[in-house]
Amino acid sequence: MHAVLCGLSRHAPPGYRVSYEVTHHGPTELDTPSFFVEIGSTEEEWTDARAGHAVAQSLLEAEPAETLNLTGIGGTHYARRETGIALQSRAAFGHIVHSRYASSLDREMLAALVTKSAAGAVYVDRKAVSSGELDHIDALAAGLGISRLSETEILQLRHISLSLWNEIRSIAQQICPGSSVSISCAIRGGVPCQIALPADLLAETLRVDPAGFRAALDHLPIAFFSCGGIPVLPEFITTEENPPDILNDLISLCVTTICSGETTAIEGDRLIIRRTGFDPEKARNLGIPPGPLYGELMKGNVVAVNGREITPDMVRISRVTCIRIPGLEKLI
Repeated sequence: MHAVLCGLSRHAPPGYRVSYEVTHHGPTELDTPSFFVEIGSTEEEWTDARAGHAVAQSLLEAEPAETLNLTGIGGTHYARRETGIALQSRAAFGHIVHSRYASSLDREMLAALVTKSAAGAVYVDRKAVSSGELDHIDALAAGLGISRLSETEILQLRHISLSLWNEIRSIAQQICPGSSVSISCAIRGGVPCQIALPADLLAETLRVDPAGFRAALDHLPIAFFSCGGIPVLPEFITTEENPPDILNDLISLCVTTICSGETTAIEGDRLIIRRTGFDPEKARNLGIPPGPLYGELMKGNVVAVNGREITPDMVRISRVTCIRIPGLEKLI
């Protein structure tokens, strides 16, 4: 069904929108899983040869693929969110439950939906159900040992199995309960192994260029975590056969990022960072009150206080940070 949906998205004539419908046909006595492909709602669409050709072509081209089978919950007659997710990923929805029935689900019904969809997890359209209904579904899923995946998580499951994702997420919760997981494009299957950056090295990296660092992580075969306002935690997961090599790549990325934005020097296994900046205490000692004059000095402008000129150099302080990284001289 996923292959046909994607085919229809490619072949549908102008003016047509492709969509899953929530489960509503049946029940039947068929043993073979089946689905309908419908064209429009009126005779005008039913007799449109272009639409019929698109359906036929999509059916003929459909081939089984390695999909992420899911049961969907939430949506009206047309399941817009499930459709959007399926067209962007390998998520293949079997049964999809209308929002009006979310509160009526029980353990046996959810188990049957998942089993008959051959689903590995459940997706809930959070905008289509109430918070109480979401809690109800979460409790049912937890009782059955079924994962609930968010849209963000589904879109990250590009080339890894759901079982590997569950392993990585379990490790993340051990590291920092409530943390969110980001999977890079480069990660593949394998045995998850935990590696860690020196916390001070990561902190300095995020201070220099947090956005650039996060973007660069997507090119390494890793999973990383964020929690409590911290964009990247020091702990990472890799599935590569030689985790120390990946850790070295992470260290090199951190050092390169810091050196691109700070005055630095490398002495053996130490990264030396030198910074100069405005010192409010020096300014106060010179009789400068907090306020606009601070801003002028930070811009590099000279100010006058009680007839005396104060230059930026007079209120500047130098700070040196030293980070020890064993083997650093071999990485640069």
